[in-house]
Amino acid sequence: MILVVDDKQENIFSLKKLLESKDFRVDSALSGEEALKKVLKNDYALIILDVQMPIMDGYEVAETLAGFNKTKHIPIIFLSAVNTDKQFIAKGYASGGIDYVTKPVDPDILLLKVNTFIRLYQQNKELKEIQEALRAEIEIRKKVQAELRDRVEQLHYTLEALPLVAFTTDEKGKIDFVNQNWMQFSNSEDIFPKSHPDDKDIETEFISALMKGKRLELEVRLQKIGSSEYCYHLLKIIPLKEKGIITKWIGTFTDIDAQKQIEKKKDEFLSITSHELKTPLTSIKAYIQLLSRSLKNHESEQIKIYIEKTQLQVGKLSDLVSDLLDVSKIESGELKLNKKTIDIKEVINSCVDTIHQTHPLANIKVIGNTKTLLIDLDENRIEQVLQNYLTNALKYSPENQTVTVLREDLENEVVVKVKDKGIGIPEEKQKNVFSKFYRVEETSLKFQGLGIGLYICADIIKKHQGSFGVKSEPKKGSEFYFSLPKQL
Repeated sequence: MILVVDDKQENIFSLKKLLESKDFRVDSALSGEEALKKVLKNDYALIILDVQMPIMDGYEVAETLAGFNKTKHIPIIFLSAVNTDKQFIAKGYASGGIDYVTKPVDPDILLLKVNTFIRLYQQNKELKEIQEALRAEIEIRKKVQAELRDRVEQLHYTLEALPLVAFTTDEKGKIDFVNQNWMQFSNSEDIFPKSHPDDKDIETEFISALMKGKRLELEVRLQKIGSSEYCYHLLKIIPLKEKGIITKWIGTFTDIDAQKQIEKKKDEFLSITSHELKTPLTSIKAYIQLLSRSLKNHESEQIKIYIEKTQLQVGKLSDLVSDLLDVSKIESGELKLNKKTIDIKEVINSCVDTIHQTHPLANIKVIGNTKTLLIDLDENRIEQVLQNYLTNALKYSPENQTVTVLREDLENEVVVKVKDKGIGIPEEKQKNVFSKFYRVEETSLKFQGLGIGLYICADIIKKHQGSFGVKSEPKKGSEFYFSLPKQL
């Protein structure tokens, strides 16, 4: 808006009409005092100020406006019909004006000047707004950087207090902090500790995780500086994100050597025990068979029932010992496969027939593709996996003995699924069901078992270069599946 200041109403009227004809918004004041009041209340882009006014002339008004922060940058054009000498024009500029126009006013010249000053005012205003925005942005950045420094310092203090080897890297994987424990395993703050020659290289694995943007979890053996022994550590490196973008990585090495030694001793105990149990168990089975033959024509049905139950329990014990032997073989890397080209259809049918013999009331349906498909596999081991799936399906479905076996032939693999209508497994516990000795708490008291069957199944499928998993919902049943490649 433009403010026209003149003590003559007719001058204001003519100027106002001229400016409004070009779509300028115009306000007016008939004295210097009125002009000062309006300027303090309103925002003006330009002031056209008459020099000759009673009480307070234009020069005094301009000097007063120059003394206020709000008004000192408003451009002023002086209008004068009397004071046209250079000294008065110079005084106008000295008072704060940016132009001096003498009357009579040339409308075209005045409009050009007004347009120029209005444009300059708008540009200055936009520039100030940009400067204010930049200042605000700078302040925000300073605040964010200060907060970030505080958070990083707090993180470093926390990592320093941990009884672990801890470190952080920037988003590109360059190490930028290590705690004191780091120096027990590395001579440099920039270089990862060396792992055992038989273990995976830490830096190589981290680079792979870095490229994928995924966390890294790895068991490695580290050697303390000055020591000849290697100790097991669990390495975990996780990305920290800001608005979905990785800004830092934080990692720890946790000493798990004592735990690994306990597991090793436990595995050795299981191996020795299962081997030692195998011999007397074989003798017991032989003597029971001899006893059964000797009493074959015995009239007592009760004795026959006792012998059958004994044989059943000895069979369970034999299966348990076999599983323990398999676990010890897995841990020592001695679980071998004897692969042959076998029809997967026959493997499935054989398993279903075996389960029907031990579970005569079971309703097992085989659906999906039932055509012949030859695959290189260890028949006994794959039957072991499928029988475990089927046995578990019936075991954990006491109210509904209907089980479905689905075979799906995909382009590069065949998938076998076993679905029951049993008690199901909570989602948060499904990821652990293939772990060694893991049992879901809700079922551990009601259903017997050591929690090693699925662990063995997982290892067998891994050795066949296949995949495995479970989908389940509590009270709606479970679906255990495994896949085998068609060609290796």
